[in-house]
Amino acid sequence: MSTVHTPQNATARPAAKRSATAGLPADPEAARALAARLIPDREWRPASVDAVAKLPAFAAKMRECGRVSRTPYTELPHYVTAALELRRLQQMVHTVLLNPAWRDRLAAAGIDRAPATYEEWQDIPLSDKDVQREFYMGARPGLVVPLDRGGFEVVASGGTSSGSPLEVVYALRELADTYDIAGQFMGDYQLAAHFPPDGPKWLFTTLADYQMWSSGTMVGGVLAKVPGVNYIGAGPVTAPVFEHMFSYPGAKALMGISAGIAILGELGAGLNREARETFRIALYGSGVLPHRKRAELQAVYPNLVILSYFAATQAETIGLQLHPATPWLTAVPGLHLVEIVDEDGRWVAEGEEGELVVTRLHAHEAPLLRLKLGDRMVRRPRLAGPGLQADQFEFAGRTGDILHINDSQYSAARAYAALATELRNAGVVDLDEAAHEVQFVNHREAKTITLLASVDDVVGLTYRKDMMLGLDGVQRIFVNALPRALSLFNHGEANPASVQKTGYGLRLVFVPRLSPAIERTAVGKVPLVRDRASRATPEPRRE
Repeated sequence: MSTVHTPQNATARPAAKRSATAGLPADPEAARALAARLIPDREWRPASVDAVAKLPAFAAKMRECGRVSRTPYTELPHYVTAALELRRLQQMVHTVLLNPAWRDRLAAAGIDRAPATYEEWQDIPLSDKDVQREFYMGARPGLVVPLDRGGFEVVASGGTSSGSPLEVVYALRELADTYDIAGQFMGDYQLAAHFPPDGPKWLFTTLADYQMWSSGTMVGGVLAKVPGVNYIGAGPVTAPVFEHMFSYPGAKALMGISAGIAILGELGAGLNREARETFRIALYGSGVLPHRKRAELQAVYPNLVILSYFAATQAETIGLQLHPATPWLTAVPGLHLVEIVDEDGRWVAEGEEGELVVTRLHAHEAPLLRLKLGDRMVRRPRLAGPGLQADQFEFAGRTGDILHINDSQYSAARAYAALATELRNAGVVDLDEAAHEVQFVNHREAKTITLLASVDDVVGLTYRKDMMLGLDGVQRIFVNALPRALSLFNHGEANPASVQKTGYGLRLVFVPRLSPAIERTAVGKVPLVRDRASRATPEPRRE
């Protein structure tokens, strides 16, 4: 990854003091030598499944690397951490080659040895959720160390995107390590700057922790390890329970899915001013939190900072937003290898968009190489110190958030941003301010895209839109905005004239809050795009 210097976020802790004669490896060659000492050959290439079960944890190697270098692992230069993590990835490949299912999978890609470089690492085939299901459900043939030895935890997602449940297997000893690493990082670099120095500090989560779901279990495991806070795994709460939690003295932070964070203004309607002022940090998962909801929350809670906590079933802490001034997410050094890749599985350049791929570095017994999580990210410059040194990236939407128009594909997130800009500039509506939720519905047979926006004043905004734009005006905005939804390297693929020739039209439809016209998953998430092969449904009636 790049080592371009980026100014340090204000939330990062001060750089560790060290002298010029500290034990920091002087150059990449010295860093590779250190990595080889930390993971010696007998561990680097384990001889058997029994040897894998006895391997020292990678977390211990990280700690020793920091001790020898006299620098916290999170603040080590990239060439040092890159050398150790490549050595760990090589160890992982040696490990999976002991497993018949993994050995066959890699052999089919022409791989029979560990990669010598990160360039060779990119030759390893990407895994998707079908591979995960095949390797870690049923007989679980992907396990290097079998379940009968014990010491594992199985958690699940609800399959809210695919409709099929999905399980993940973790070794408990390594899961405890990742909770410690991620919790320490949260405390040092994300939360410390927003909590007051004195008094009790509380960290709640409203994520579910039942029916084997991973969210409350795994994210809760991280939150409970944040130093200096008191943790409560509340789960979904009612207003009386929420008010009770906020009666505790001290500053508070709360983590939940985006929809769960969005309703906190309503849940806290009965709080007094003193209790509202104690709410300092809201951490949301699952994509984005609309501008409208942010404004509502900060109107209720005057001291509130809203930050993203990006995670998945397969990776309980992928990227954390460290400061509200930038949406960029920061990876926890040494927790995962985070890759942003193109359609061929190669790393994209800084500023380019690609698919998010993660490899959990703490997984001797149950490895899963290069897993696609179904998210799009833009690769951003690394934080290169002083202080924190880490990879950064920016959420660009779900992989499925694509508008298919004939043979072209447009980013739905960019299409929405362009349409919102056009509507705001035309003086019709500021969707960021007015809309609680938005969703595109692509009626392919009818060649119509409907942008549904849930708002408070359905009648007033519909009248304003019709009077100011009419059908021709909405279509004109659509053909002008859509070409801006293409990626940087596909801008020449479309222009307003070519969009018009597709025969596609846009409908902008305002609906009430919680309208059934906007589809939701089983846990209340609102997908940005819904595809429909049949003809468009009638426009909702205006009450």
